[in-house]
Amino acid sequence: MKKQDPKERIKNFEEVASGFTEEEAVKEAKRCLMCKKPSCVAGCPVEINIPGFIKAIEKRNFDDALNLLKEKNSLPAVCGRVCPQEDQCEKMCLLGKKGKAINIGALERFAADRELNQARGIRQQASEKKGKKVAVIGSGPAGLTCAADLAKMGYEVTIFESLHKPGGVLIYGIPEFRLPKRIIEKETGYIESLGVLFELNILIGKSVTIEALRKKGYKAFFIGTGAGLPHFVGIPGEELNGVYSANEFLTRINLMKAYLFPEYDTPVKIGNKVAVIGAGNVAMDSARCAKRLGAKEVFIVYRRTENEMPARIDEIENAKEEGIKFELLTNPLRIFGNENGWVKKMECIRNRLGEPDESGRKSPVPINGSQFIMDVDTVVCAIGQGPNPLLLSTIKDLRLTKKKNIDADPETGVTSVEDIFAGGDIVTGAATVIEAMGAGKRAARSIDAYLKR
Repeated sequence: MKKQDPKERIKNFEEVASGFTEEEAVKEAKRCLMCKKPSCVAGCPVEINIPGFIKAIEKRNFDDALNLLKEKNSLPAVCGRVCPQEDQCEKMCLLGKKGKAINIGALERFAADRELNQARGIRQQASEKKGKKVAVIGSGPAGLTCAADLAKMGYEVTIFESLHKPGGVLIYGIPEFRLPKRIIEKETGYIESLGVLFELNILIGKSVTIEALRKKGYKAFFIGTGAGLPHFVGIPGEELNGVYSANEFLTRINLMKAYLFPEYDTPVKIGNKVAVIGAGNVAMDSARCAKRLGAKEVFIVYRRTENEMPARIDEIENAKEEGIKFELLTNPLRIFGNENGWVKKMECIRNRLGEPDESGRKSPVPINGSQFIMDVDTVVCAIGQGPNPLLLSTIKDLRLTKKKNIDADPETGVTSVEDIFAGGDIVTGAATVIEAMGAGKRAARSIDAYLKR
């Protein structure tokens, strides 16, 4: 796909990749082998008929392509942008064994964008109403998918969201240049058109309890509240001004529109030299945002090598193109502040890679005497998130794991409480958008089976 020139895009928050034209999409679709046993489908967590929608694009039956997508995926424009296809469906593509796999993500984005850019939209009819109410807690990718699938089955679904906009991590965590807000608004609008109700600014467990919702007639619950509790490194100096969690940093920029200051009065103070600790997609997003907000130098500080980075390959490439610098095999030890309590430098140590740990990646081992100082005035901690305990602490008999995630069956979403199901990051810990969507889809089937008993 064509992309904005790096020298230009670091000055704006407009989308980096422009997407396929019609001719480019048809040409790419023609490369598909149409395998009799398509392994790409097995690599898709939401079970999309990938050869079917690609064949429809090849024949220029674009409405058919979108219908095939929406049979399984209610967020195709989102997935076409942020799903790690290279590790899932495209990884299974036979063409990729000897050459370049089909660009499934770009084709999905093309089909979805074509509808979003038109005045009309494709609507799917729900089944006959069943007269049973289901509450979905959290409007991130898991909750939206679960709600849409249940609505198509005929259930009366209400999504309860604690923030003032639906979308969860899609809207507060992913920057505008990677996933524009208008895309999320249109896709949540489609889900609303299926009959799903959105109740915003309601924090379940505080504003209202699950027990109170039971008394209002809700027969089943899906918890998809994600992993919104930030993790910090645990080093001296993290309390200084100019140290952010990636959650706060990205939420202020994305949802509260700090990038449009002073039009929106939620500025984020960015220094000249920014260090982002971590190397996942959230770290890349944070670093690239900092660059756009005026930082002269931005560093990714990561304790392993590039081979172990969890971020998507294209996000790492985009960061490099935009001038982000990489301090690899490096661990932060301490953050120092000035007399006014603002960050001014960070002490780090070099690592070497040792034996693999439980993740399968080689463990970083500090090298004695290799300490050095980085001059930085902003530090963003992007080393993962955990489950917010506010809701979970209010549900009696809900079993949690050692890490305080919900203990739920990964294939069904079933929890220790009969009418409560769960999926996404609240169960697995921080993972991908598409994995959360797959969990929401599986849970919807389980909720349907439960309510039919």
